[in-house]
Amino acid sequence: MANCNTSQTTTVEESPSFFGLPWPDLNDGLSYSDIVSSSDSELTLIEFYSSKYNNSAPLHGWLQRIQNGQITIDGVIVKEPNIILRGGSELVYHRLPWREPDAPYMLQILYEDADLIALNKPSGLQVLPGGLFQQRTVLTQLQWWAKKKTSSLLSQEQHPVPVHRLGRGTSGILLCAKSKLAKTHLAAYFADGTSRVGDIGNTSTKLVKGRKISKIYRALVDGILNQDKVIIKQPIGTVRYPGVAKGLYVASPSGKPALSKVEVLERDVQGNHTLVQVEIESGRPHQIRIHLSFIGHPLLGDPLYVVGGQPKSFESEYVDESFAQDGGYQRPTKPVPGDCGYYLHAHQLFLLHPTTNEVIRITAPLPPILRTRSAAGIPSPCSTW
Repeated sequence: MANCNTSQTTTVEESPSFFGLPWPDLNDGLSYSDIVSSSDSELTLIEFYSSKYNNSAPLHGWLQRIQNGQITIDGVIVKEPNIILRGGSELVYHRLPWREPDAPYMLQILYEDADLIALNKPSGLQVLPGGLFQQRTVLTQLQWWAKKKTSSLLSQEQHPVPVHRLGRGTSGILLCAKSKLAKTHLAAYFADGTSRVGDIGNTSTKLVKGRKISKIYRALVDGILNQDKVIIKQPIGTVRYPGVAKGLYVASPSGKPALSKVEVLERDVQGNHTLVQVEIESGRPHQIRIHLSFIGHPLLGDPLYVVGGQPKSFESEYVDESFAQDGGYQRPTKPVPGDCGYYLHAHQLFLLHPTTNEVIRITAPLPPILRTRSAAGIPSPCSTW
């Protein structure tokens, strides 16, 4: 059985601070620029887009976009698809504004100083622009917050940005840099952690020797995990998958090294699920979802990954609606990584401060479903429901 003697540290409770602005009904659309190379000169406009960007829309989709007046050549709208291109010309495709899917917008500040800010990201909010979510992201709210908080002069100097990612369905601590120095150091911390794939020690109260950042997650998994502690070293790679242009991350023998330390907190035999703590040393995309499903315990409610660290299906199917209703490909019916429904929370982060060298501990309050049943709310690996 797991050892019940857990170290504790004192955490100072502060009044929660929140920020966030409601999303506009439509975003501002997007613009994509190209300069016609000498090798592409003499191509027609439709040949250029349908050959170079066939992953964005089929031939008839690009025809629709051209006829809509969404393409300019050197600043002039062109609706003739067979116009011949000349080297050096600037092409711009203007994607029409669209209503992005619903997403929360309020963010809680967990920690802030002159160099960094740690946020409590809600599930359902994407961190950086991508796919359908171009405006409804953490980055946008950070930019709006910084512009409102500082003078116009200071806002030009401070551009707070996330230095790592959390899945759209994952909640909890998101670390952001406010200064260029902090951004450089924090990015190096995360890269160094991923390169150091070895057995993890106990970081419940301190950083592992040689590491400058440690992350601890809470997750609810399907089934009863019998072992109290599990180390997972399954490599993670990519495979082709409908709706994911750069490939889907999966458990793969030929993938890159990854390591997760899993510890059981509580078992619910009647409900057939287990509450676990997960500490990751590497930072591969979707690592926790893949690793837990690989050992036979996918996250409860995960729409994508199943036992073995693979997706439910590789087959390509589509629904009738297009993404942006301007000629783009239709949305696959198969789940994609950004789909929500699972329970994963970045609960604690231990960090060597990039400028003061002080070790700081940041904690994000747990969602009710990821709390232990003990009255004090303190994790106890020995308890069983």
